[in-house]
Amino acid sequence: MGAVTDNPLLADQFQIRFRDIDAPHVEPGVREILESAQERIDALAEDPAPRTYANTIQVLDEITQRVSEGLTPIHHLLSVAETPELREAYNVVLPEITQFWSRLPLNEGLWRQVKAFSEQPEAKALEGLEARHLAKTVREFQRAGAELPEDKKARLEEIRLELAKLQRKFSENVLDATADYSLLVTEGSRLEGIPEGPMSRFWEAARGQDLEGWILTLDHPSFEPVMKYCKDRELRKEVYEAYVGRCRGDQFDNVPLIPQILKLRQELALTLGYQHFPDYRLEEAMAKAGDKAVAFENDLVTRTRPYWERDLAELRNHAKELGIEILEPWDVAFVAEALRKERYDIDDELLRPFFPQERVLVGLFELVNRIFGLTVSPAENDQVWDPEVRFYEIRDENGVWLGSFYTDWLPRKEKRQGAWMNAFLTGGPREGESFSPHLGFIAGNFSPPEDGNPALLNHREVQTVFHEFGHLLHHLTSKVRIPDRSGLNVAWDWVELPSQIMENWTLEEEALTLFSGHHETGEPLPSDILDRMIAARRFLGGWYQMRQLAFGTLDLALHRDLAPLMSGGEGGETAAADRVMAFAEDRLMDMSPTPTFARNHILTTFSHLFSGGYAAGYYSYLWSEVLDADAFTRFQDEGVLNKDTGRAFMEAILSRGDSADPEDLFREFMGRDPDPEALFRRNLGPPPA
Repeated sequence: MGAVTDNPLLADQFQIRFRDIDAPHVEPGVREILESAQERIDALAEDPAPRTYANTIQVLDEITQRVSEGLTPIHHLLSVAETPELREAYNVVLPEITQFWSRLPLNEGLWRQVKAFSEQPEAKALEGLEARHLAKTVREFQRAGAELPEDKKARLEEIRLELAKLQRKFSENVLDATADYSLLVTEGSRLEGIPEGPMSRFWEAARGQDLEGWILTLDHPSFEPVMKYCKDRELRKEVYEAYVGRCRGDQFDNVPLIPQILKLRQELALTLGYQHFPDYRLEEAMAKAGDKAVAFENDLVTRTRPYWERDLAELRNHAKELGIEILEPWDVAFVAEALRKERYDIDDELLRPFFPQERVLVGLFELVNRIFGLTVSPAENDQVWDPEVRFYEIRDENGVWLGSFYTDWLPRKEKRQGAWMNAFLTGGPREGESFSPHLGFIAGNFSPPEDGNPALLNHREVQTVFHEFGHLLHHLTSKVRIPDRSGLNVAWDWVELPSQIMENWTLEEEALTLFSGHHETGEPLPSDILDRMIAARRFLGGWYQMRQLAFGTLDLALHRDLAPLMSGGEGGETAAADRVMAFAEDRLMDMSPTPTFARNHILTTFSHLFSGGYAAGYYSYLWSEVLDADAFTRFQDEGVLNKDTGRAFMEAILSRGDSADPEDLFREFMGRDPDPEALFRRNLGPPPA
């Protein structure tokens, strides 16, 4: 697919040469990508030819897509295989990358060309996708500050550069703090209650360091079983406080970074003419403004509270039955799991043998074949960054190669926590009948294989696989011919619909038979267990929904209420940091059982807000969940494996990207506006008595 060069970052190949990329490639590779793009931008800005769609918008799109896709491999490796050398090399060029993107819409000559074309008869005659893309391109320039005076443009560039550095440092601190912690437990009695699988991993971790005992860490496969099963309350407390205490006042301190990030985002919004960052951030989202997002959150908080209070009472009552007089944050997972087991005779370890990772993936691929007519097959790729990474290709029912993707499911110290999806290359329809394939990636941090058994997933991890695969489908199945309007380039509060709707199939009997089966015998998930799983679907639904609302409410409050008050910087950095931490505690108090819960907030490791893309947009998870709960009712009415319904979803939503307003796409699929009650019917059930 193109020339191979000595620098793998510059190799124009579909299968990215991840295995070959090393720190010495970063600086020269990035600079060549940026310098080449800048030359083309300068040429476009100075081109005296009459403006047309082809010589203005299409050329600009080609330049920016090349830069974005050229830099993606570095960003990716920093999240899955970071080394000190790679980090150092990237931080050297980070200012140059940030300057390129911040200067692009502030380039007066470039903006003059785009604006000149937008006023041409050809532009005014555009229809459909091209007209939408032009309008959005003009808005992107305006929202980035293209029409500001030079002094304000200069300040915007400074703000964006400083934000990039702070957000990168925040992410590094979370990764380092997580990797830095380990706790050696030498008395086996302290680990009573933890299942055999995690115990074996803890033992092997100690053996790997020539130590006697069991080593606990803060990665998810270690942290979760301690919180859910360990009977030693003091040990749970110690591990929980280490987890929540990451990046609080230690060598990886994120506390002073948070007010700096908030103040800079507020200044950015003010410079661009907005009252606060949420108004700027959400203008192009479905919510349109911060006030509407806040109203959405407040309404759900009010309506969720009776369910939350019911669930809290149940947790407290069961805690007392277990000898815990006052429910504390390090008790919740333990009490919840014990209550679930008592009420439904079900727990994650009972389910885990029925969800071997490979069976889940094969079943998921079969499911999307039956619903969407897609075929997923393993493919060869010797350029992966880790031996456990797998590579696949996906084709539609006509055999068209839509794209390929990587999977990376196991935790490593040099890999960030959580689960996520990335788009590497954006393809789509091209001239004539051709289709350029997409390239993507999904990741998780699941329990690795042990004792000769395959990797086994609990049901929540199964849902995570389905969730990320939904994002992947949104990218890989896009048939929008303009990359900037393709795939996941959509309104932020629409982007979670394709991912969250996939989770619904993990509790449908017809689907479960495809992706479950005992790893030793192949025995299907027993019907009585399935019945109990479905019965437990709404278990503590109010508790979990309020937790999600707490995060979204805090996000908006930080950016909308606190940040505008912090511009003066009175009292210095320490006072600002203390103020942010106290503000978070205060805002969470009304959604917390006790002050201890509010005090132990996750702000210093809240990467979604301070190093990810969810700043002033965390509400979007529940906004999209309203949409997915409603949209899935059509599958329930017409058949959860109904290919006609699946085809309609593919044609109206999955393949359409940002080719139309999301409200219109939803109406196209459902024939009406969303029903907000669908979320409560699915997750919470009838109101508490």
